[in-house]
Amino acid sequence: MRDPRGTAPSERPSRPRRRNHGPLRLHRAHPPAPLPRRPAAPRSPHVSDETTPAAPAVAKPPQKRRVSLALQGGGTHGAFTWGVLERLLEDERLEVDGLSGTSAGAINGAMLVQGLLEGGPEAAIAALDRFWRSIAQRLSMSPVQATPFEKLVWGHDLTWSFAYRTFDTLSRVLSPYQLNPFPIDFNPLRDALTDSIDFERLRMEAKAPRLFVSATSVRTGKPRVFTRREVTVEALLASACLPQVFKAVEIDGEPFWDGGYLGNPALWPLYDQGGPPDIVLIQLNPQFREEHPTSVSDIVNRLNEITFNGSLMAEMRAIDFVQRLLDTGRLEQPRYRRLFVHLIEDEDRLRGFKLSTKFNGDWEFLCMLRQYGREAAEAWIAEHFDKLGRESSVDIRARFL
Repeated sequence: MRDPRGTAPSERPSRPRRRNHGPLRLHRAHPPAPLPRRPAAPRSPHVSDETTPAAPAVAKPPQKRRVSLALQGGGTHGAFTWGVLERLLEDERLEVDGLSGTSAGAINGAMLVQGLLEGGPEAAIAALDRFWRSIAQRLSMSPVQATPFEKLVWGHDLTWSFAYRTFDTLSRVLSPYQLNPFPIDFNPLRDALTDSIDFERLRMEAKAPRLFVSATSVRTGKPRVFTRREVTVEALLASACLPQVFKAVEIDGEPFWDGGYLGNPALWPLYDQGGPPDIVLIQLNPQFREEHPTSVSDIVNRLNEITFNGSLMAEMRAIDFVQRLLDTGRLEQPRYRRLFVHLIEDEDRLRGFKLSTKFNGDWEFLCMLRQYGREAAEAWIAEHFDKLGRESSVDIRARFL
C-alpha cells in the first residue's frame, strides 16, 4: 500500500524518535536555585493591598509642670483653698514642688503634704476631706455657731448672732489671758491637727514637697518661717493664732502670733531656696471693695482685709521690681531668677462674706466654699495652664501695685 504522498513507508526517511520529556525547554546544565523569600506577615482582612498598616502610636505620659503654691490664711474661708487644692491635685499634668502658707493656708499645706506621703494625690485629696470634716464636727459644738433660727434669718453671716455678738464684744474688752486665766489654752484646732497629721513622718520623710509655715514673733516683730523639718503642731497653731482670740503660742520660749501680719503668705522661701519659677497664689482676702465701710463691723472687716494683704503686696512689689531690672538687662541670671506669678481667686463671691463668716464652721458653708474653690481652679486651668513655665498669668503691677 502506498502512502497518499506517493511514497511507501519503507521509502520515507527515518527520524529519530523523541522521548516524551514534557514541553521543550532550553537546555541548562543546572537550573538556578530560587531566591529566598521572607514569609509574608499575616494581613488584616480590613487592610487593602494598596496600603501598609502603620505602627500603632504609643501614648506618652503628660509632661509634669512643677509649681509652688502660696496659700493665704482666712479662718474657715480656707475651705475655698481646700477646693482649689483638690482640683489641682486631680490634674495629672501638675506636680507640687513646694508650699508656703499662713494660718488656714499653712494647715491646708501640711495636710496636702501629709496626704502625698501617705499615697500620692488621691491620698492628699482624702486627707484634706477628712480634716475639714473633722473641723466641721468640732465647730458644730461651739457656742459661737448660729442657731437654726439665726441661720434661717441671716444665712451664713454670724454678725447678728447672739453668741457671736457676745464673743466679739468680750474680745474687745477682755484679752484671752483675762478670759482664761488657766495655763492651758483651749484650742479646737490642736486635737484636729494631732489626729490628722503624723508630724514625725512629716518632718523626717526625705522625699516630700517643701513646706514653709509663717508666724509672727511677738517679741521682735519679725516673721518666722518654719521649714518642713521644723513643723510641729505648735508651729501650725502659732501661724493661726489671732491675738484677740488665743494666747500667744510659745515655741522654745518665744511667743508667736498669726503669721498673716508679716507674711500672708511668705513668698520669698519659695524662690530663695530654689524650686520652679512658677508660683501660684491662692488669695482669700478681697483686695478691692467698691463700697465705703461705715458700720463698726464693716470697718473692722475692711481693716482686717487690708492688714492681711499688706505683706503680700509688699512682696509682689519687690518681685515686680526685680523682674523689670531683668527685662532691662540691669540684673543677670542665674543670680537673680525669672519668676512667673499666677493667681487663683474669686473676689466677687468672697467679697460678699462678712468677717464673722471666717468663724463659721457649718458643713454646708464649708462645702459651698470648697465648690467655689474648685470652680476658680478649673477656670484658671482652662485659661492659663499653657502659660506655666513661659509667662505670668497675672499682671503684678495692675493687681498689686
